[in-house]
Amino acid sequence: MQEGRGDDVDTRSLQPVGLWQLVRYFLRLGAFGFGGPIALAGYMQRDLIPRAWITKQEYLEGLAFSQMMPGPLAAQLAMWIGYIRHGTVGASLVGIVFVLPAFMIVLAISYLYVAFQGLTIVQALFYGICPVVIAIVAHSAVRLAKATVGTERRMWLIFGIVALITIVSRAEIALLFVVSGFIGILLYTPPGSWKKQAQLIPGIMAPVAGITATAPLLCKLAGFFVKAGAFTFGSGLAIVPFLHQGVVLNHQWLTERQFLDAVAVGIITPGPVVITAAFVGYLVAGFWGALTAAAAVFLPVYLFVLFVGRYIIRYREHPALKGFVKGATAAASGAIAGATVILGQSSITDIPTAVIGVVSLLLIWRWKVPEPLLIAGAAVIGILLYNG
Repeated sequence: MQEGRGDDVDTRSLQPVGLWQLVRYFLRLGAFGFGGPIALAGYMQRDLIPRAWITKQEYLEGLAFSQMMPGPLAAQLAMWIGYIRHGTVGASLVGIVFVLPAFMIVLAISYLYVAFQGLTIVQALFYGICPVVIAIVAHSAVRLAKATVGTERRMWLIFGIVALITIVSRAEIALLFVVSGFIGILLYTPPGSWKKQAQLIPGIMAPVAGITATAPLLCKLAGFFVKAGAFTFGSGLAIVPFLHQGVVLNHQWLTERQFLDAVAVGIITPGPVVITAAFVGYLVAGFWGALTAAAAVFLPVYLFVLFVGRYIIRYREHPALKGFVKGATAAASGAIAGATVILGQSSITDIPTAVIGVVSLLLIWRWKVPEPLLIAGAAVIGILLYNG
């Protein structure tokens, strides 16, 4: 049996992974995984497939599932991996430890923010860190595209179309993932099996309605963030417009400046970007507000993994599902590439940030400098160069 074969690992060479091994890995990833959902998904691919803890096929199915379902991508993928290896307990513990480090960091920042009535230092940090984040995201997007699309020309066509639509519309359109998935079914499902494959759809989709119907509405804060987690499709960054509409315009919990600070906090901290919810919750209702908002935004993700994930696992060998995964994965990769372009346009705003971004990309690509080290260096540079 050979180890360290990267994407070539298959089910015959899987290595047993203990629950606490998996928990320790995701605790570390949650504490040091910078770069947002795209980068975090890339880290999981880079780290777990070569260790033979998951197969390439399981990773691709998890990535496609995470893109098809609403809520933060990275947290959903992490819980998926915990679920396929150790069931409900694995999904639960992995989800908690993956979010916990970022939650604790955001809690500390929130306390200081309220105590000192402002967070100018975060803007300076964001100025230096953001170009590095774009470089990390771009590098991860390339890795993901190579892993998910491979050499199939028809999938590259889907990839290119979705990437272009994402750039032009400046949004991730979840319907494109579904349409691309059905195109995959048309391309890869034997014609004689249509009737049999159609029977899968009601079984897979039935739990979805039950999940949103049982979402807790303990208060306005919890209800809002449950909806944010349950109905916002795309990566973690896709939740920002939804939050702005509800937090600033509808409920008027935060000012425009406070909301921008909240987004900055979510980006500069490790782990899922959606942890922004905890910052918003703290400003609205202190510690319990932060805890409620964070739990509420991740609750739908957890339920989708438990109640929809089992159907993905049960029917993973069916041609219709495999075709859907191929198409949806190609679309997801295209959307990620398009989102990288959009983020770059809004984040690299002058010559210093452009230089930081290019140099960071070279350091990652050619010399494989660790991401946390780049983030730390960029934070110092941002403080030195930021003009306020």
